[in-house]
Amino acid sequence: MTGAPAAHNADPYIPALGNDGYRSVHYDLELDYRVATNRLTATATITAIADGVDAASSGTDTQPLERIEFDLAGLSVSSVSVDGVRTPKVRQVRNKVVIHPREPIAPGATFEVRIAYAGAPKPRRSRWGLVGWEELQDGVIVASQPSGASSWYPCNDLPSDKASYRIQVTCERDYAVVCNGVLEASSTTGGRTRWVYEQSEPTSSYLTAVHIGRYRRERMTVSPTSSPVTIHAAFPPALGARVKHDFRDLPAMVDVFSQRFGPYPFPEYTVVVTEDELEIPLEAQGLASFGSNHADGHGGSERLIAHELAHQWFGNSVGLRSWRHIWLNEGFACYAEWIWAEASGGPTADASARSHHGRLSASPQDLVLGDPGADDLFDDRVYKRGALLLHALRLMLGDDGFFALVTAWTTRFRHATAETSDFTQLAREAAGRPLDDFFREWLEQPELPRLPAPRR
Repeated sequence: MTGAPAAHNADPYIPALGNDGYRSVHYDLELDYRVATNRLTATATITAIADGVDAASSGTDTQPLERIEFDLAGLSVSSVSVDGVRTPKVRQVRNKVVIHPREPIAPGATFEVRIAYAGAPKPRRSRWGLVGWEELQDGVIVASQPSGASSWYPCNDLPSDKASYRIQVTCERDYAVVCNGVLEASSTTGGRTRWVYEQSEPTSSYLTAVHIGRYRRERMTVSPTSSPVTIHAAFPPALGARVKHDFRDLPAMVDVFSQRFGPYPFPEYTVVVTEDELEIPLEAQGLASFGSNHADGHGGSERLIAHELAHQWFGNSVGLRSWRHIWLNEGFACYAEWIWAEASGGPTADASARSHHGRLSASPQDLVLGDPGADDLFDDRVYKRGALLLHALRLMLGDDGFFALVTAWTTRFRHATAETSDFTQLAREAAGRPLDDFFREWLEQPELPRLPAPRR
């Protein structure tokens, strides 16, 4: 299976990924995994809607879809069918699966692609390091942000392409599997257990995850009444006491954030704590991953726990249309840290903002928040400057106006995607006046603006 892939309209921050001509609707993933040998045998059934292609060259609005592409790195495809018809014209090249269905697919038509594939999954290389499927000392972690989903299943790996998921994983019975969504079933046959998770809410591929480990999976609690949420934790039994101590405030965090941001957007929230140490924790849809070093038994990672929880509103439910708008994810999640610190008896959000503003003032003034560039996608200045923008806006609008804006944001774009212009327009509506100078200073100029004076 060789040949050159066709050109596609990609996110400029991840130009090798993304595919034209369709929108994903649903992924049904059936994974059979051998932990000891890191061997994956899998089938992905992808339901999508044809958008039509090549309008400019044809002079018409749309054309039938004659070629379907998916991102897939390091794994080998053995067979493909489109709408139940086996497709012989399949190529794999440059981390793409290129499929030519027997008949073109009409614009607007729903179609189904079934891809059987196998191999030894591994992280894919990116400018931000290795991302995707990764073996732990004893198990697996998947950290797909921003470009690692194709390390374990064929997908349209763009943040803007959201779909629902059904993920089935079969592995040795001594291991627990945690995936996105609600655990629908688990059954053991012949020493192997099959786990089935359903994620009904639209999900970006980079937010899909699989965790395999010798975990105890426990229901921690149900959060307070303002936003009832079932909370689970999965952890090595030896870490149980540390995990229960350090994550005990999760229900209160859900409650505080639900009051400020609107209802928690998913039915459940799961935290996975690995036996291995991890450099950073990471969010996925409906769950977050932490290393053993983030559960020290003394609450040392409290702000990170708040940060990852906040991403369920900002980044997961309200997703990005492209990576250049990442400040909307990380700025809100960082600001949530300051909100939680104040709510739990720590410094006020204003004190946190002014402290971080002082530190950023001494850092290089060469980052444009509204378009930081791929190399600075995860620069800490994006996180902190984004949070400072939000605090400056809060000082302008007042608490009632600001949190009404935030709730409108999470409501209007719930389970959808948005970009900076959507937020700035909503802010103008909330303020009742133009805010062009404000957003120009914060989003388009590299110099760090001053914070407004505290409100009295």
